[in-house]
Amino acid sequence: MLQQFTIALRLLAATAAAGMLVLAAPVRAQDLQLADKAPSSYTVQKGDTLWGISGKFLKDPWRWPDIWRMNREEIKNPHWIYPGDVVRLDMVGGKPQLSLTRGSSAERVSPTVRESNFEAAAIPSIPPGDIEPYLSKNLVTGPDGLADTAEIIQGRNEGRMVRGRGDVVYVVGIDPKAGDYWYIYRPGGPINTYGGSDVLGYESRFIGTGRVEKFGEASTVRIETADSEVLLGDRLVPAPRNVIVNYVPRAPDNPIDARILHVPETNTETGRGYVVTIDKGTKDGLAPGDVLAIYHVVEPMVDPRPSKQQSTILRFIEPTTIFTPAVLVAPADERVGLMFVFRTFAYVSYAIVLNTTEPVRPGDFGRKP
Repeated sequence: MLQQFTIALRLLAATAAAGMLVLAAPVRAQDLQLADKAPSSYTVQKGDTLWGISGKFLKDPWRWPDIWRMNREEIKNPHWIYPGDVVRLDMVGGKPQLSLTRGSSAERVSPTVRESNFEAAAIPSIPPGDIEPYLSKNLVTGPDGLADTAEIIQGRNEGRMVRGRGDVVYVVGIDPKAGDYWYIYRPGGPINTYGGSDVLGYESRFIGTGRVEKFGEASTVRIETADSEVLLGDRLVPAPRNVIVNYVPRAPDNPIDARILHVPETNTETGRGYVVTIDKGTKDGLAPGDVLAIYHVVEPMVDPRPSKQQSTILRFIEPTTIFTPAVLVAPADERVGLMFVFRTFAYVSYAIVLNTTEPVRPGDFGRKP
């Protein structure tokens, strides 16, 4: 089911008659920098991503809404771009601007939202497969976690502690109105701030899926998929509807000073294409589609120049020693890449690393580019 999710950008409306579209809203284009050897046009191919196409025209792909002259409402309600469309680059009033050609005729239209049966064919912002496991499977909740959700209390074979695909379990708390397809979770530990002083949320790990065969006070559920063993006490929540989630890459509206809390695998360092957890969410103004620059903090270093610090006589050391404290200098933080926020909770978000010149580590910062 989740494989059908499309992470797409509705930049442009599919018109009833094929034509050319140009979005003409106020724009900050004076500082846009075109990519080296930016093409005058590009035909969209199957397998392209919006980020990749953006990089063909711009040095900063997250400035994509600017070069399309999209206003804030159009960014929040984007439109579709499909394989076969031709993206054209022109200079309008000395500023770069993109337009999209569909077919042989050209028509200037206002952007509107239209339903289409071709949504699944639209070009996604970033590779959907890279973030699909995080779209609706991992959950971040408050301190109560999944306490009020359905719970596995027993298996058909009472002698077994571990169950998997094809096995039957009995679950209490299932509401028939929520449907017969459910996700199985295991409550996890807290997500703490960097340094561990505060709890930002509690992450529940996705285990698998189950389908109700018979509703009752204890419903009969057959496990359809299992990423790991299913245990008594695991929780079930209704599977989300298959919806289209849209993102427009952009800088956040307000300054952000996020910290990377976790990187996959060893939680030591990671790189391009991997998902990281950061300590800012909707309460801080983050939204799906926000692009953050990744910064390393460079440790202070000793200033080799003669120190102007007051010297101290260490009388308890023989012979008497004069000690002059070293002066430390703090280099500027180093920008090492970009990350794309694609799922947000109240105080935590998931982001995918888009590019990096150095390994990304827990403790690195995410800031408005």
